[in-house]
Amino acid sequence: MKRIHINIRVNDLPASIAFYTALFGTGPTTQREDYAKWMLDDPRVNFALTRRAGTPGIEHLGIQAEDEAELQQLYAGIAGADAVLREEGHTVCCYARSEKSWVKDPQGVEWEVFRSYGESDTFYGEDPEAACCDDACCP
Repeated sequence: MKRIHINIRVNDLPASIAFYTALFGTGPTTQREDYAKWMLDDPRVNFALTRRAGTPGIEHLGIQAEDEAELQQLYAGIAGADAVLREEGHTVCCYARSEKSWVKDPQGVEWEVFRSYGESDTFYGEDPEAACCDDACCP
């Protein structure tokens, strides 16, 4: 089953963690110095907070596939929407190893479609220029 992904850029991570822990009724499943993520089943969502430079607010939206077949379904849907797919391929981002691509809706809102297949000890991996989730990659 696919899951919606929401990443919000915040200035005060501890205060935001406290707020969303109270809202969701549970603490983060992953927490780092600059990051927290809830993998919720009710509601079914991958919800993340990132403490990074820039204006606070929605960092990006996405749809996370559980397996390769679901990822291919997402790609087929994008093709049917006549949208341009920007492939990122296999990458490390947000402390996870993933295969992902990006697409913009008609208003310019960017969505990632991805499948994660492991964790990482780094937010971006070895090459920050090739990473997602920053202003250079996700304008």
